[in-house]
Amino acid sequence: MARQRERSWPRSLWLEHAFIPAILGGVGYALIFLYYNGYLPQPFFYEPAGTFMDWFSLAYWARHVGAFDVEGAIYPPISFLVLRLIGDDRCYLLDGVEPRACDWHSLVAIGVIYVVDVILTAVIFFKLDRRTALPRAIAVAVGLPMLYAVERGNLVTLCFAFLMLAYGPLLRSARLRWLCAGIAVNFKVYLIAGILAPLLKRRWLAVEGALVSVVAVYGLTWWLFGSGSPIEIYDNIRQFSSSFVAGGPLDLWYPSSYNTAIALLRGTNFPITAIIGSRPADLGVLFLELFTNFNRLAIMAAALAIWLRPEVVPLHRVVFFGIAFALMTSEAGGYTEILLLPFVFMETWRGIARPAALLLAYVLCIPMEIVVASLPSGVVRESYLGGREVIAFYGVGLMSLLRPGLIQLISTLLAAATLHDVWRDVRVQGWRQRWRFRRDMVILPGVLRPVMPSGDVATPNSERQ
Repeated sequence: MARQRERSWPRSLWLEHAFIPAILGGVGYALIFLYYNGYLPQPFFYEPAGTFMDWFSLAYWARHVGAFDVEGAIYPPISFLVLRLIGDDRCYLLDGVEPRACDWHSLVAIGVIYVVDVILTAVIFFKLDRRTALPRAIAVAVGLPMLYAVERGNLVTLCFAFLMLAYGPLLRSARLRWLCAGIAVNFKVYLIAGILAPLLKRRWLAVEGALVSVVAVYGLTWWLFGSGSPIEIYDNIRQFSSSFVAGGPLDLWYPSSYNTAIALLRGTNFPITAIIGSRPADLGVLFLELFTNFNRLAIMAAALAIWLRPEVVPLHRVVFFGIAFALMTSEAGGYTEILLLPFVFMETWRGIARPAALLLAYVLCIPMEIVVASLPSGVVRESYLGGREVIAFYGVGLMSLLRPGLIQLISTLLAAATLHDVWRDVRVQGWRQRWRFRRDMVILPGVLRPVMPSGDVATPNSERQ
């Protein structure tokens, strides 16, 4: 009887596996919709002619002068260098040539990068927990954030691979982890928050090594590409942030934060008050700002708790907090969720907050939209995937409005779990005979703790979870 109970699945496994048909069903629906209508449905990108254009627009500037001073790029040089090495130069130097019809090397590269991400995701989750590996790997590998990034041809898919190597369970070499972390930050600058977050766990050496890697990778790629100085990138990021306005409802298509919604409700560049009135718009701004600030405060409270009891909180959650806080502050696009959700799926099904966060993460991976109001008529568009003109129909998507809130709610749930774990550890262990601050300044000679193979600093057995 006991052996039979061990073989039976707990309720948590049934719940997680129940999302597999929902996610795969959403993928199947999108493919069927594409076959009959010639373009992908919501929530995929609203411009059917723009498939893979994140890749090819950068590839053009990778081969022409002015990526930083004319185009105002906010990406470090490594992105342009990679695209220059992969693609076919002839497809970008001739007038009247459509790069997507010519540069088949880049199209193959987009597919290969995605296949590598799928394999890497499967191996990582299989190594973490075999029982939950299948639903969690499917959610990350074929869920909406990943498929949206592939459809856009965004280099976040390549950044994803290096981020998982840096903080996943595959690499044992600390130096290789640092190198992967440095490459990931050079692809997406806001990931620097994830690199610095382990300071809360006193992982001085790991953070120092990753920062050195960031600088080394940047310096090398800047020298090889020939442009993209720190001053240029800083000025472009500052101008991009200061000039950000919501041009219309389509900017709400798939956001990563509520910054776009707040800008739209303020009517900076779109007469929203003429449609819904000034009072609902003001109340909407107030609610979204309070909601976002509350979630930021929750992360800050969790950060303080981690600092007090660093051994209680796993590293993947600390990295998640750093990246989540950065994405709440800026608008980087909804596909950036693929840099957050794997760390959520590394959580165990324990307590109340962690299971709730896992279920919300599965919901975010379902590649479908709930259209609550459709426009009365379609719009004629040219479709790249369909290879013809199509009549595209648009509507107001409920999930587009809820997805940023769900990410922030996941952050708050994990913050609550962190506060609970730290409070329980304080209640049980107390404050006496605490070793965590002993020999804490690892950079001082003579008081170094032994360095583990992972690049972390060894801790006494009493501090380990």
